[in-house]
Amino acid sequence: MNKESYFITKISNCYIGDDAAVIDGMVYSKDAFFENVHFKKSWMSYYQIAKKAMLVNISDAIAMNAVPKYVLLSVAMPKNISKDQINELVNGFMDVAKEFSIEIIGGDTISNTKLDITITVISKAKKTLFRKGLRKNHLLAYTGEIGSSGKELKKLFNLGKIHKKSKFIDIKLRQEFISNSTRFLSSGMDISDGLFSDLDKLSDVNGVGFKFLKKISKTIGCSGEEYEMLVSFNKRDRKSIIRRAIQSRTKLNIFAVTTRSKYTNRCKAHHF
Repeated sequence: MNKESYFITKISNCYIGDDAAVIDGMVYSKDAFFENVHFKKSWMSYYQIAKKAMLVNISDAIAMNAVPKYVLLSVAMPKNISKDQINELVNGFMDVAKEFSIEIIGGDTISNTKLDITITVISKAKKTLFRKGLRKNHLLAYTGEIGSSGKELKKLFNLGKIHKKSKFIDIKLRQEFISNSTRFLSSGMDISDGLFSDLDKLSDVNGVGFKFLKKISKTIGCSGEEYEMLVSFNKRDRKSIIRRAIQSRTKLNIFAVTTRSKYTNRCKAHHF
């Protein structure tokens, strides 16, 4: 057990264990986006940093099939930050908020030695999609293409440059597909720690293993920060799910089926 998992077990309750907590019809999620942990300022503009910070938080709400409504925003800023850089941050936050019809309702700003962002998203629950719900012989699929974020991160660590449309910077969320498909889905979550690592979470909460229908390399399966959706569904609903993926122009990769066997994650842990 890594230290993150150990910490969570010490405060575990019925609300913890999904991408967000569901309480009285509202959905609450919170993530940190810290300099030198999640990004370096040499990799992205201030506008891109703010935009990605918002999107990775909204991703948790969408993974639960919730509609994000409000944001609480905390920004720790270095003392030497310029007004132009602050304007870039604000524009990044506001552009994403406008795109998703979200209102920023408060938060906090403090002085710091580096740029650290923490965001709380408050959403309205629809038909909530949880991680728990997998059964034997359910199919598993992920949306879009995965693997590129890990490659781009390696390139950045090697002092290379990546395109502004790279998935590492420009995240595409799958709200239309999830909203239209939820009644057929048995479980779901976003892929933030990598496909193989997030399968481990589904395995733990549902007590199932997986039989892969096609080979997936570690380069693809261990690539984190993809923010595609990992979903499961009954075999009888396969055509309905594929139809909704086509309607929302979402590539869907059906890659595994649940079994009673034990699942082993082949990736190095992302957390401490």
